[in-house]
Amino acid sequence: MGTHYPTTAEIQRDWLVVDLEGQTLGRAASQIASLLRGKHKATFTPHADVGDFVIIVNAEKVKLTGRKLDNKMYHRHSGYMGSIKSRSARQMLAAKPEELIKIAVRRMLPRGPLGRATYRKLKVYAGTEHPHGAQQPKPFTLSYT
Repeated sequence: MGTHYPTTAEIQRDWLVVDLEGQTLGRAASQIASLLRGKHKATFTPHADVGDFVIIVNAEKVKLTGRKLDNKMYHRHSGYMGSIKSRSARQMLAAKPEELIKIAVRRMLPRGPLGRATYRKLKVYAGTEHPHGAQQPKPFTLSYT
């Protein structure tokens, strides 16, 4: 008897809504990355994309502990000399809260084609509204164990 690997036709993908109001950024991002990869399913396969679609709402209400709001820096660089731009987590949360969540989750996914395909299933919105009602998403509560 061999190990069964699910084919793309057999993969059942759900749409999950995660509310980040009052949640801690790193703890939430690690669980979201696990949902995107499909580690919560019995059919999890490390070399296949079997995860669910995840919709994140209330990204602007996420928490950072300690002094991370002021001390944690996010850097961008275009490749040209002297073009590095830096922003603190407080500035990112004020200007682009969706980007703060996306960066945290993207850095917890594997690098390469599988990680990029997994990352495309993440949808992040700053407020409570999202345009994915037609997919009938199910609410998902994050649990820290």
